[in-house]
Amino acid sequence: MTGIKLAGLCGSAAAAALMVFASPAMAQVQEQTYRFDLPAQGLGSALRAFGQASRQQIIFSEGSVRGRQAPALVGTFTADDGLTRLLAGSGLTVTRTRSGVVTVGNEPARAGNATTDGATEGARDLSELVVTGSRIRRTDTTSSSPVTMVTAADLTERGYTQVGDMLNQLTSNTPSFAQPPFSGVPAGSGQTYPNLLNLGAGRTLTLINGRRMVATSDNFGDRGVDVNIIPAGLIDRIDVVQAGGAAVYGSDAIGGVVNYILKDNFEGMEVDTQYGISSHGDDKRPSARVTFGKNFAGGRGNFAADIEYSKTDPLLEQDREFFKSGTRSITNLANTSLTDGRPPTAIILNGHQWRYNTNGVIFTTNTTAPTGLLRNGSGQALQFAADGSMVIPYDTGIIGPNSSSASGGEGLDSRRLSTLATGVQRYTGTLVGHYDLTDHIKASTELLYSHQKGDDEIGTQGLVKFVGGFAPGGQGPVSFTRNNPFLTAAQIATLSAASPAFAAGGPLVLSKMYDVIPQNRNTKTDVWRLLAALDGDFNFADRDFYWSVSASHGETKTRQTVLDFDIAKTNNAFSAARNGAGQIVCAINADAITTNDDPACVAFNPFINGGNEAATAYFSVPVGGSTRNKQDDFLATLSGDVISLPAGKAKFALTYEHRAENAKFNPFEANLSGITGQGESFAESGKYNTDEFSGELLIPIVGGDFTLPFVEALDVNGSYRFVDNSLAGKEEVWGIGGNWTVGWGLGLRASRSRNFSAPTLGQQFAPTSVNPGNPAQDPCDRTLINSGPNAAARLANCQALFAAHPEYGPLASFNDPAINTGLVALTVGGNPNLENEVSKTWTYGLVYTPKYVPGLTLSVDRIQIDLTNGLSSFTINNFLSVCYDTQPQQTSFCDTFTRNSQGYLTTGRETTFNAGSVLYRGEVYNFNYRFPIGRFFGGEDYGSLEVAAEATHTSRQETSVTGFDLTRSQDTPSAPDWRIRYDLRYSKGPLKLFYSLYYLPSVRANATATIESTPVPVIKANYQHTVSAQYDFGDFTVRGGVANLTDEHPSFNSRIYGDLYGRRFFVGVTARY
Repeated sequence: MTGIKLAGLCGSAAAAALMVFASPAMAQVQEQTYRFDLPAQGLGSALRAFGQASRQQIIFSEGSVRGRQAPALVGTFTADDGLTRLLAGSGLTVTRTRSGVVTVGNEPARAGNATTDGATEGARDLSELVVTGSRIRRTDTTSSSPVTMVTAADLTERGYTQVGDMLNQLTSNTPSFAQPPFSGVPAGSGQTYPNLLNLGAGRTLTLINGRRMVATSDNFGDRGVDVNIIPAGLIDRIDVVQAGGAAVYGSDAIGGVVNYILKDNFEGMEVDTQYGISSHGDDKRPSARVTFGKNFAGGRGNFAADIEYSKTDPLLEQDREFFKSGTRSITNLANTSLTDGRPPTAIILNGHQWRYNTNGVIFTTNTTAPTGLLRNGSGQALQFAADGSMVIPYDTGIIGPNSSSASGGEGLDSRRLSTLATGVQRYTGTLVGHYDLTDHIKASTELLYSHQKGDDEIGTQGLVKFVGGFAPGGQGPVSFTRNNPFLTAAQIATLSAASPAFAAGGPLVLSKMYDVIPQNRNTKTDVWRLLAALDGDFNFADRDFYWSVSASHGETKTRQTVLDFDIAKTNNAFSAARNGAGQIVCAINADAITTNDDPACVAFNPFINGGNEAATAYFSVPVGGSTRNKQDDFLATLSGDVISLPAGKAKFALTYEHRAENAKFNPFEANLSGITGQGESFAESGKYNTDEFSGELLIPIVGGDFTLPFVEALDVNGSYRFVDNSLAGKEEVWGIGGNWTVGWGLGLRASRSRNFSAPTLGQQFAPTSVNPGNPAQDPCDRTLINSGPNAAARLANCQALFAAHPEYGPLASFNDPAINTGLVALTVGGNPNLENEVSKTWTYGLVYTPKYVPGLTLSVDRIQIDLTNGLSSFTINNFLSVCYDTQPQQTSFCDTFTRNSQGYLTTGRETTFNAGSVLYRGEVYNFNYRFPIGRFFGGEDYGSLEVAAEATHTSRQETSVTGFDLTRSQDTPSAPDWRIRYDLRYSKGPLKLFYSLYYLPSVRANATATIESTPVPVIKANYQHTVSAQYDFGDFTVRGGVANLTDEHPSFNSRIYGDLYGRRFFVGVTARY
């Protein structure tokens, strides 16, 4: 933490120095000049191109530029001079908001109204626009909630071709990567979902142009929209509202809102290509994009199309040096007590699973102890050779105490158990257009299509038959005798010499992982949405009103496939015998029983690698399924002026939204039948509809010509939303806020809101299956009865249970075998009785834009969120804990499991339940200072410099699944105390240089980690540097850069705290026609 404190002090000192030593005279020094080469075009397109060239944030309403043409702008000008030339003759004016954003709007009110109140209020009436976080049109970008803006230039300078990569750089967003949290589990589908404030991806709402998008997730977890379906070529900006927004936009806006604003007046053609590669020679990232747009009908209409392709390859653990060590944990024999300064486990390098490998380790019995290894006369453990031709010595490595791990040896390399990162292939096509039916009515449409394929190269562990495996699930080891027809005489002799019992006809056990099928887990996702809208404005009773209606239909189809094994057929194939003709066949086809014959069965040779293709084809089956989400959304809004007040116009917005969604899940045949040992699955479907009404009100109290000491402007706003969901029921949410401009560039803001998130269709209707369970932690077991979050309640409840059931025996000696074995049959599925989860949110902060330091903006906001009735994924252990650790007992939780006559747990349930809670406390910081370097050197043109910093501080984050347990996550890899990003930009004419530092401080491995509990209790700080350069030659721009310049890897011992890929290079070119 010392480094971060030092960085913060340096940043504060620098800002203070600027404020103290900068003088008003500095503002008079000649501003930075820029080189422009803009052809004559529609004004909207010209303003966007101008903003990118000068790095100005320019906001305008489409209505104000509609039908207007901009002249060519060629030469070197200051930003103000260039903008004045661009707007010459347009009748539009320019102003800057207190946050430094440029707004372009109309001249004063209509002719004929010169004597109205509106005309006497001030010099001009800017065109009104909608700012994310509200549907009220206003003349500035002021918001009572913290808002961060991302532009298309932010992607380009970092070499990003997918929007999700940029969102991962936002410090208020928890990065989402297609990687497993630990070895041995799938890496995922490759989709990226925003997760603001680490509250969960389902608690961040995604909008496109202020409207909802169909979920691209499978809808059986969090509801989310994959960031990478967004067309990068049509991005105008991305508005990110931190904390809340449900009263304006509806469900899911708890952590905040991400609104993708697409370009509405793109003209010309852009062809963009880029290629990236890592310094390791892998992670190749080709991408291509074509964007085309054109005005028509004299500027009354415009259409634009964007087609994009990008690809990233899968990454394996052996591809990276920092994972080649294969770290694993073993029991630390040096640990003698809880206070000796030694952890209970130790980390070993070059870790292997000694109990099995791909050759086949031989045991005398089905035991996980080293004593069960078959050894020759020299004491060497034995295995089969790679080609299965002979039995050879096996190097176990140095086996850890009571562990499946060994350092070194020939056991299975643990890095082969999962992909490090999923590969993604992506195609998108987008068409947007609008046409002015009249001067006051606009028709528009959006069509978006995306096809994405995720390639998890080791998405399954394949066929693993190992000692200690769960036999009913097909993972038990292979038992064989000397009568196995695949054994050679030499092998039988070697094995018999090592085991007299085998020589006498007894069995041995083979523990092996079989590389017999592709391990790829493929996920294909197709998404499309079509939207049609009408927008208009009118004047009534000397008040301006705006209206909008839109209707959209969207669909997502997802299909996930991986190969698995039919347990019955696998057992048939592994049991071989010779028939009457001496041929090796499946034993079921060689015995005297004809009712169990299977002509398709092919005997499997368990001792070799390869050569079993026919047998593998017999017992391997595709598993997975397909899901389809559909969404129909109708949205109608009316907004406008209420009354003119001394400080300005009071404004309102009314909204009605009707949304209908349905989801279907169709498992594959193997899943339906349960033949792979995972239990039967069932096709499921569900649907709901919701009717929602909302209203907003904005009241200016002080402002314009009406000011007070220390109050240049003051406004308050309120919002309310009523929700009637056909499944989750009725809900009411609200928000209030205010903005206070004190003066001298200082503004204060605050908001208070109640937000909600409705359960997903998946959480309500997930397909039901009955699976062999994992070990269950029975609270009444004698080893656990005095533990838990409420030990007294646990003891009392268990005593009452055993008193009511004397057949269970004495409680003091009760030992449930379910603790150590998967004996509980688990029913897994949805819960149709779920309710909305709700949160209460506070935000308050300041924005400082001192006029005597032009170009400087500083903002700080505090965020407090309390979520209750949270939608939690409940395991049987969660149900058990709530049942026994609370008083009085909650029967709805206790009814989810059963016991047999001995008191042992026999059945249980896993589903989603309303019981969780989340508490979040933190702040977001933004600093930006942009200035011409010549300001400090006599006005010479040395280019301009922009210094920016963004930080999110999480001071407290606590999560409860059951409502009774509590897990602190701040100061851990998932929620570090700080995330900080520094950006430095230099530009002079056509040249732009960029540097960025993304910083993660040191954190604890978990909330309670100490050297007494964890071998590496502190995860070290992590730094990622990015540099790039681009040069604009007029018709085309070339760029190049290096991401992760110093080739930093994830901090030891973590795979998520840092960058997996290492140093990466990229080059690209954008051609304009």
